[in-house]
Amino acid sequence: MTSAGPAHAQSAAAEGQQLAFDIGKGNCLSCHVIKGGDLPGTIGPELKDIKSKFPDRNELVAILNDETKRNPRTVMPPFGRNRILTEPEINAIVDFLQTL
Repeated sequence: MTSAGPAHAQSAAAEGQQLAFDIGKGNCLSCHVIKGGDLPGTIGPELKDIKSKFPDRNELVAILNDETKRNPRTVMPPFGRNRILTEPEINAIVDFLQTL
């Protein structure tokens, strides 16, 4: 297996941003303030300094997949469990979040 280069990481992050801002997919802006996003919501925390807050990307993947496993009272939608996002889409969004 070859390691992904910087160009791949940039394209994955760009795809992740597109998915995160897409109202039919991630729709992260409905609840979160994200740099570069328009009309953000305030239900969830502002998404910044993500890589320092979540150095293990698997934790972010788990949150996007089904945060109810960690916090049963969360309002965060279980994007993976409900098949709103595929595993590759979740990984792309995590790539994007880690650039914030």
